[in-house]
Amino acid sequence: MIIPSFVLIVVVTGFPLLYSVYVSLTPYNLLRPDTLAIDLANPFGNYITLVNDPVFRDALLNTIIFLAVTVNLEYVLALGLSQLLARVTVGQSILRTLLMIPMMFAPILVGFQFRWFFNAQAGLVNNILLSIGLIQEPIAWLVDEPLGMISIMTATIWMNLPVTTIILLAGTLSLPHEVFEAADVDGASGWQKFVRITFPMLAPFTFIALTIRSLDVARAFDIVRIMTDGGPAHRTELIWTYVTRLAIESNQFGLGSAMALITVFISLAFTVYFFRQLVKARIVQ
Repeated sequence: MIIPSFVLIVVVTGFPLLYSVYVSLTPYNLLRPDTLAIDLANPFGNYITLVNDPVFRDALLNTIIFLAVTVNLEYVLALGLSQLLARVTVGQSILRTLLMIPMMFAPILVGFQFRWFFNAQAGLVNNILLSIGLIQEPIAWLVDEPLGMISIMTATIWMNLPVTTIILLAGTLSLPHEVFEAADVDGASGWQKFVRITFPMLAPFTFIALTIRSLDVARAFDIVRIMTDGGPAHRTELIWTYVTRLAIESNQFGLGSAMALITVFISLAFTVYFFRQLVKARIVQ
């Protein structure tokens, strides 16, 4: 049974990956089938083009910032929510169900929903801020450079917060009660128990959550495309929205494949790092 499974994995994942590597070494344009051949004089031309492309550099930097801020802020919020839910004794199942609601929405719907929330003229956020007197005129959330990125981050965190929360909640509920009982006997406060017991023992679950979310955020596309479409002037452009712009809209499949592979290797680096941290955490425990 192992050999058929291995062959299936190779066919399903290995062949497309190798084909993407091949295409990334060609100047392939969908409208010109004759370009699907490696230029032996300059096989890494696409990668050199991307390195010298200011839009790609901005998209890469935006993706790194987007990933770092979103994943870390989401983790902090999820950690707090998981600890609150772990202490609820009545109606915990109902709260868990309510917590999962954002996950039921497709990313495209979330994008449209938050695009309306942050609409400059009729958006819910501006209407609330105007009604309570915090602002005197509408804010162009999706047009301003930093505010556009903040709006996208807000939508992404709202939709995916339940994933991290459920993982950390499962980890919290699986911790041995004997350790906490011993800490109570020693007179430890709630904060001391969290810092010295709960947080360190949640390390394996933390790295699992961070790995999953890092890979998801690195592939962010739907929400960004709907809310800002990478604008204004590519200021909220992320890697995958730029890949789509090059490969699908401009038919430059060679450049698009090269950029996609760069993103894959970055995601792989994050995965390897978090996996090593997970192994270390398990060894320590």
